Amino acid sequence: MKKVVIIGGGFAGLHVARGLANKNVDVTLLDKRNFHLFQPLLYQVATGGLSPGDIASPIRSVLHKAKNIRVLSAEFDGLDAEKKRVSAGGQFFTYDELIIATGAHHHYFGNEQWAKNAPGLKTVEDALNIRQRIMRAFEEAEREPDAAKRRAWLRFVIVGGGPTGVELAGALGELAHQTLADDFRTINPQETEIFLVEAAPRILMPFPEKLSQKAAKALSGMCVKIRTHTQVTAVEESCVRLKDADGERCIAARTVLWAAGVKATAVSDIIEKATHVERDRSGRIMVNSALQIKDYPHIHILGDLAHFEQDGRPLPGVAQVAMQQGDYTARLLLGKEKRGFVYKDKGILAVIGRKAAVAKIGRFAFSGWFAWLIWVFIHIAYLIEFDSKLRVMLQWAWNFFTKKRGARLITRIRSDES
Repeated sequence: MKKVVIIGGGFAGLHVARGLANKNVDVTLLDKRNFHLFQPLLYQVATGGLSPGDIASPIRSVLHKAKNIRVLSAEFDGLDAEKKRVSAGGQFFTYDELIIATGAHHHYFGNEQWAKNAPGLKTVEDALNIRQRIMRAFEEAEREPDAAKRRAWLRFVIVGGGPTGVELAGALGELAHQTLADDFRTINPQETEIFLVEAAPRILMPFPEKLSQKAAKALSGMCVKIRTHTQVTAVEESCVRLKDADGERCIAARTVLWAAGVKATAVSDIIEKATHVERDRSGRIMVNSALQIKDYPHIHILGDLAHFEQDGRPLPGVAQVAMQQGDYTARLLLGKEKRGFVYKDKGILAVIGRKAAVAKIGRFAFSGWFAWLIWVFIHIAYLIEFDSKLRVMLQWAWNFFTKKRGARLITRIRSDES
């Protein structure tokens, strides 16, 4: 029986596993976490709209009916491509086919020291860290007697005008101007300032320009100040330095959130050392038309870790790409696929706030209420387990009608607390 080892239980890895479920293959799925995370909704955890359990499903539970799949919680730390084995959690696992789909990490473009003051959003821990920083900012402002320092606590800077940055800005705007509007006595949360900083000429560059303009208008209506053609030159504890055509200036802000790019994780280094494979500038592994490494056809790289070009451009690191690559690889391993991988773009969406979103599906472009409904139903449909769908639908319904966000706990005030 063919041995298949899957590294990573994200969208790509999980779709491979589901495609191989109860087939004549021996599958071992390794992940350092014991759950699958629905990353597109992480920003809602970060802004108090959902709890972590609403968007995470135990991998064992998802695959419990697949008797040919063994799930182990262990971190991948070594690859011997010649002997066809990997190491994880102090054990060795041999394979006939290896799938590596471990995702990506925040990219600070050579300024890793910014991570301390500008956290990104890729994991549950990231989301909880950001939620703690956001909620703490309002609490600190409430008890700060100095007006200038109070304004700095009520000023938020989001770096990156892609879908994640736009969704964070919109959710933060709703939180400040609706959810928290009557919760404080000293401060007025509606005086909160939110800056969305983007180096490109406009936000949401993958979208048509008309939709970008509509998104910008909707965000402006939520008091989000958009700064395009603007670069970040430094991120300090209480100041963000920005550079645009008018020069460099400092924005006094105590809360900075990073949504400006991703790069491959340290797994990329392990693969390169073992196979001498070519990588791109972000550390992603170059793969062929079947998502395999050159000279090592039994090693398949999927999702954000893979650099796969279609129509002369690398595919974006989005969930749809990862899911389709996972489905394709499962068919390939079962001998049901003879062609190279072809990505079918089913559309792109970004939510801005309550009844506001933008969507491009095929030749059609939507915005406003209808686009928001499309976004809601698509995200509910792709949540893994039924109980997750039910919880999220109920929570969204409650948030929609009450304009409240229930998951606003501050679980840690200082980073050195245990």
